[in-house]
Formats: sequence, structure tokens, C-alpha cells
Amino acid sequence: MTKNPLLGALDPNEFDNNIRPQDDLYRFVNGKWIEACQIPADKSADGSFYVLTENSEKQVRAIIEDCVEGKIAGELAGKVAALYGSFMDEAQVEADSAPSLERLFAPLRTAKTKGDLRDLWAKTWKMGTYDGFFSMGIDIDLNNPDCYINYFSQDGIGLPERAYFLEEKHREVLQAYREHVGRMFSLSGFMSSESQSQAAGNTVVDFETEIARLHWDNVKTRDTDATNNPMTWAELAAKLPVFDLDAWRAASRLPEKMFTQVNVGMPDFFAGMDQLWAETDFETLRLWMTWQALNGQVSLLSNALVQANFEFYGKRLAGREVIRDRWKRGVSLASSVMGEALGQLYVARHFPPDSKEKMSRLVDNLIAAYRESISSLEWMGSETRAKALEKLSLFTPKIGYPDKWRNYEKLDVSAPTLVEKVASASQFGTDFWIDKLGGPVDHTIWHMTPQTVNAYYNPTDNEIVFPAGILQPPFFDPQADDAVNYGSIGAVIGHEIGHGFDDQGAKFDGHGKVENWWTETDLKEFEKRTRALIAQYDQYVPRGLPEEFHVNGALTIGENIGDLGGLDIAWKAYLLALKDQGINDPADAPVIEGYTGAQRFFYSWALSWQNKTRVEAAKQLIAIDPHSPAEFRCNGVVANLDLFAKTFGLKPGDDLWIEPESRVRIW
Repeated sequence: MTKNPLLGALDPNEFDNNIRPQDDLYRFVNGKWIEACQIPADKSADGSFYVLTENSEKQVRAIIEDCVEGKIAGELAGKVAALYGSFMDEAQVEADSAPSLERLFAPLRTAKTKGDLRDLWAKTWKMGTYDGFFSMGIDIDLNNPDCYINYFSQDGIGLPERAYFLEEKHREVLQAYREHVGRMFSLSGFMSSESQSQAAGNTVVDFETEIARLHWDNVKTRDTDATNNPMTWAELAAKLPVFDLDAWRAASRLPEKMFTQVNVGMPDFFAGMDQLWAETDFETLRLWMTWQALNGQVSLLSNALVQANFEFYGKRLAGREVIRDRWKRGVSLASSVMGEALGQLYVARHFPPDSKEKMSRLVDNLIAAYRESISSLEWMGSETRAKALEKLSLFTPKIGYPDKWRNYEKLDVSAPTLVEKVASASQFGTDFWIDKLGGPVDHTIWHMTPQTVNAYYNPTDNEIVFPAGILQPPFFDPQADDAVNYGSIGAVIGHEIGHGFDDQGAKFDGHGKVENWWTETDLKEFEKRTRALIAQYDQYVPRGLPEEFHVNGALTIGENIGDLGGLDIAWKAYLLALKDQGINDPADAPVIEGYTGAQRFFYSWALSWQNKTRVEAAKQLIAIDPHSPAEFRCNGVVANLDLFAKTFGLKPGDDLWIEPESRVRIW
């Protein structure tokens, strides 16, 4: 039986009629697929996002191979071909691995003092050769969005989050990490015996555990107020007198403008690290920096090292069975270095011009629906409402691809080895941002490539960005009915707009400046509703995980606000689309294959989150991901919507029933 194109990616034959949508909308729509899904061996999960990402990956591969084969001419194509070709030349990578390691290790072996280690890190910072305990990055100034500023953040550990070092539930992973670090010391030849290598691994992990104690956790690091700490260079340097940050700066030879004014994410971390640096012996610091350098470059080295790295980070942490094909890793490398060059070619081949126009209409309706909703919020006073509407009016949508493409003229990938090519590319990327300092803010910059299957909100630009990669089924289908599109891409648009008004985005004004535009009464009410949503999500445990792996409602609150507001507003935008067609009552919307507009809307929402994740990866995501697991992104949201209860006739006793007075509505 031919599927009705108006249903887009929805296939009623795939619905699991053994499950009631009133109990589990997510599994009613996706249950059969989840049961049948065999996650590809090289993936930690599968689902809607992954299918599109894989398709995009294949399309980009074809573009790259056309560059390699000379079918696409020009300097840019030549650079793509040089980088990708170098990565794909396994025999040459193997031959270069040992000499590259020797060049990496030699300065560490000859270092005599802590100052030598500090200066080595500083001198190669642009190339990313030797990492340390902090990272720097240039971006728009939170407090003056007409300028750029240099941000300093905590760093220095080889596991995804401090909890892995400190919490009992991650004890087995930490032990595996100890063994992994020791194994890598042995395989790389830095140590001459297995016992020395494992002892070195223990030393490194013990030291990283001490660094982890100083790290802020993921909840605190997403707090804009806590992490917004502008200061002078002298004020930051005063926190690190033993390490001697002034000496680090001098050795780096980075331009003066990087250090005139800085913003320090975690000030007490830096003070704590100075004491830890003072108390730690030279040999421990040397081993730790060696591990940092090796771990940062391992993907460019011999197959033995790459495979060993995969055994821990790919298999143990993420549950993948086999490493990704080399061409996939090569595509990722080329995309990370020359993403917009490839994106320009991707858009020409795969993004129809009319998709941008149709998407623009969807965005306009979502913004209009937000305007209506904010204007009628009962809990918000007129003063705050006026500021919220002003911010909404200043949103900048970006759809498909940048208006101005990045210039890669200064990128040099002519070095003889892959390691050197990537170091040069890292320097190019760093120089791109250094050049921005001191000049006007460039609002044309995109932080994702067009081929990326994702979207984002940038608070300092007050912009919502939708790359071409996500503008395809099941998220966006130009042939599908409006209810289907508004339940999927409409909710994605609403989600990104919602980030402008989530617990952190609401701290920025319409010009991208951190500024409180709330009355005290309205802010208290907003925080009360936010706490209620946190409490709801704190109760959730993904199916298949032990009880201690609860969703962290505080970590995921921003995304949950985005989801909740996004879906609610997407429905209101769908109503606007119906009115444009002369339909003033949603009950009069067309019924397609027996499904009402409201049903199609919710089924499309559920399909968007179709996902199956390996247990190991699910545990990792619970610890580090600010997004809730897919089942709760679907069910946790709809359970709060009166419309969902009405559409499916929910009543007390249904699993997704929440008493009306306990349902959370924010936007």
C-alpha cells in the first residue's frame, strides 16, 4: 500500500497498537522501530538524527572524492583533497607515526623544570600540540556584544566530566581509564616496560582526579551568572602566582589584544590549580602533559594506537562495537577543518532554493505565535512582557547556509605529514578568531556547517540558526501536511526560539547583552515554574538503566524549557497556518488517513525523537548531556500540555496523566 505523501515520514503501519499513546506516546509511534532496530556496529545510537547525519556524511564524501579526483577544480578543492588524501593514505600515516611521536615526546623528555612544561604548552597553544589545565576561546563579549573577548575555562581531564573521577557509579569506568592510559604509554613507546607504563597511567589518573575535584560540575558551568567573570589580566594572573601566568603569556607570543580584558569562567578553579601545580612534583606534571598531548593526537597516528584509543573511548565509554570506517573519520576531519568550503558545495547540490523560502514562512509563523503567547501570558506583568516582546522582535533567523562564506586562503595544508597538516589547520582556526579581536562583531558567522543535522540559538547574537542538513524528512518535508511539519521542524524552530527565554537565555536582552530585564515578581514566578519542571524530570530514569541513573533536571532544564515551549508554540503556529488557509477551527482541519491534525502533530513530534541508544552511551549522556533522553523529550513534554490530554482523551490512571494544576506552562 502506497503511503500518503501528506503524512511525510509518518507511517501508520509502524505504530505499535499494543501501546496506548495515553500511556507512552513515544513508544506508540516508535516502539516497533525500537524493537527491530539493530544499532550499527560503529554507532552508539540510531534514530532520526543519525539517519540524516549518515546521509549527509555520504553526500559530503562524494563531494570530497570529486575534489580528490579533480572533478572539482580550484585551490579550495585542492586543499580538501590534500587533507583528506593524507588521512586516507594509511601506509604513509603508519610510516609517519613513530617519527611524529618522537617529535611530540622529545621536548617533554628534555624538559627539566615546571617552567619548561608551562612554556612548552604556551609556545604551541595555537597548534593545540600540548594541552594544559585551562582552555581559551574568543567569542562575543557577554557584557558588551559589540566586542569580542577572550574566555578562560577549566580543562585538563581525559574523561567527559568530573563525576567520572568522583562518583561510585563510575568506578569501573575510572579503573578502565587507568588501564587505558597505561596501555597508551606502552604502545606509544614513551615508557620502556609494561609496569612503568601502568605506574605512569596511575600517576596521571590520580592527578586528573585532583583536577576534577577543582572542576565545576555541569550544572554550575551552564550558569551564565556564575561563569560571567570579566577581569583584567592582572586580576587573573594574581590567581596563578606559582604557575606564573605572565610567563605563560610571554612564552606564547600571542598578541597583546588577547589579554587586555578577559572573562574567566571558573575563577576559584584557577586559584585551586595554582596550589595544585605548586604541590605536584615535576615528574607527575610531565607525565600528565605527555598523556594530554598523546591523547590529543592519537587519531592521526598508527592503527594500533587508534584502535587502542577506540577500545576505551569508543567501546567502553560509548558501547560501539567497531571503529568507524576510515573514510567516515576522514570526512569528519575534513569537515572540522574546511566545513564551510564543503558546505558551499553541499548546498549547491542538496538544498533546493524553495526549501529556504518555505522554512522562512515556518519561522515567521513561529515568531508570530510566540508573540501571541507572550502577549497573553497570565503570570507575566506588563513591564516584563514589553521587554520579552522587544527581545522577540530582535531575533535574527538564519536558514540553510551563511550569506558570507569563510575564506580559506590562508589555510596551509602543504606540510609533509598528517600531524603537521592538522597542527597547521588548528593554527589557522585559532588565527581566524584572534583576527576578530579588536574589530567589529561579525554577525555573519555560523557556528555550524550547512551539512550539520542540528540547529542552535546563540544568545550573544540573539539568533536562531537552522543548517540545511536538518531541513529534510523526518524534520522538514515540503510535500507533507502542515500538521506534520509543525510537529517536527516547527517544534525544532520553537525550541530554538525558546532558548532565548530559557533559564539562561532569559538573562540576555535582545541585543545579546547579559542584563536583567525582569521585574522581581515575574522573575520569582518564572523560577517557580522552572523548579517545577526540574522536579518532574528529576524523577525520570531511562528504560534499561539502573535506578541511580536519573535524569538531572537541573542540567537539562534549558533544553526542557525549549522543548516544552517549542511544541506548545508550534501548535499555535500551526493554527496560524490553518487560518491562512481559511480554517479558523483546528477541528475543521483535514483528516488524513483517519488522523486529525492534532494527532498528526503529536505523532510527528514523537517520530522526531525516534532513537535507540546503547547502555554505555546512555549512561555517559545522563552524566554530561544537557538534553534529556529522547523518550522524555517526547513524553515529558506532552504530559504537560492540555492539548495532548484533550486530543487523546487522557484521564487519571493513564501513565502520561498529570493533574491539570500540576502541569507546567512557562511560555
